Amino acid sequence: MKGIPFVSIMILLLVLLSSCSSSPPPGRDISTFTFKDQQGEPFGYKQLEDTVWIADFIFTNCETVCPPMTSEMASLQEEFKKNKLDVEFVSFTADPDVDTPEILKTYATQYTDDQTNWHFLSGYSAQEITEFARENFQSIIQKPKTSDQVIHGTNFYLVAKNGKLVSEFNYVDEDYVHDLLETVKDYTN
Repeated sequence: MKGIPFVSIMILLLVLLSSCSSSPPPGRDISTFTFKDQQGEPFGYKQLEDTVWIADFIFTNCETVCPPMTSEMASLQEEFKKNKLDVEFVSFTADPDVDTPEILKTYATQYTDDQTNWHFLSGYSAQEITEFARENFQSIIQKPKTSDQVIHGTNFYLVAKNGKLVSEFNYVDEDYVHDLLETVKDYTN
């Protein structure tokens, strides 16, 4: 008899904890922004109106997660093209003091031959992108004073045509491509 209340309490705790999530609530509005793309041209919210887009945060001299994230984004670009889904890709640099549009353009060519729907953005201060990432994507960006590496989130963020963040995907999850593809289909039809 003593084990039953303990089990009930544990089940209740598991249910409560599983309902808590660190992911952004569906429908969070992305604030208006205009930055510079890898061509040095203004690019932002206005160009993404009525478009489904996938965002991430990377930086060009990253020694850990950025190369595989960018490779994954390139694979997504191909997958969406193959499935005839009109999606834009936006990679915000987490290190704008280093990543100029010229550096981002060179970086982009290492991953894709088609930059028509993939925009690598800079043209803001480190403080601006830190606040932008936190307020819009609930993601951290932090550059320690003792390192040239930047701490940042590693998810892909799906933004609907109405400019609302609808979901996020971890690129290391086994089923994320399938799940992302299916979710995008819901928002592009």
